[in-house]
Amino acid sequence: MQRGSPNRNFTAFMAGRYGADALGRFLSVCGCICILVSVAVRGKSAFFSAVFSAAALALLIWCYVRIFSRKVAARSEENRKYLSYRNRFFGSFRLLKSCFRQRKEYAFFRCPSCREVVRVPRGKGKIRITCPRCGYAFEKKT
Repeated sequence: MQRGSPNRNFTAFMAGRYGADALGRFLSVCGCICILVSVAVRGKSAFFSAVFSAAALALLIWCYVRIFSRKVAARSEENRKYLSYRNRFFGSFRLLKSCFRQRKEYAFFRCPSCREVVRVPRGKGKIRITCPRCGYAFEKKT
């Protein structure tokens, strides 16, 4: 009886399973952080060390259950929801970063009506800005 290579065996085992994704990476990183915190507080408080160890174990088990799951549609939906929350959270930081990079050439204003961020060229004096989203016109100095 001929045995296959370990890589081929693992590939065959993973066929039809969900695998790793962004939520899985987040869970594993959180689990590792909980382990580090658990080790850091071990000498000071046995209770908190046990709580963080249990949290780390639960997160890592959840991560591996998701990786080896055959319910691909359910895991994809979980990942989609996670990415939606993550993008909503980091979206404001992305906007700030973009505004900071372009601050020398452009001025950024919020529409008083709908709160949309409007970009206008810098150094044009007092100009009338029309919001592309709601059509509200307002004057600002650039």
